[in-house]
Amino acid sequence: MPEPTPRAPKGLLATPAPPYYAVIFTSLRTPDDEGYGQTTDAMMALAAHQPGFLGVESARGESGLGITVSYWESAETIAAWKRQADHRTAQAAGRSRWYRAYTARICRVERAYAFS
Repeated sequence: MPEPTPRAPKGLLATPAPPYYAVIFTSLRTPDDEGYGQTTDAMMALAAHQPGFLGVESARGESGLGITVSYWESAETIAAWKRQADHRTAQAAGRSRWYRAYTARICRVERAYAFS
């Protein structure tokens, strides 16, 4: 794996030199918060141990709109994460309890640059 970009601004994820992949998960939350934080924390910890995981950046506004971008070495490592059993259980809970709607977009990052 290439070395992380040394110029990543403080507070933002340093990613390797392209190419790599990004999963952009945009969601609208329901009012149900029970178990959401714990499940999110557990999924972040689990993802961090998956082959090909490079990191994640996430933000959520007061309106409930959230955007999470996870970075991966390849499309294959993304597919493996999607099939991971605990992640599949969390996905089902998300659809039934925590999300009104969501969109997942998988992108190949061809170029990246930073400003600080």
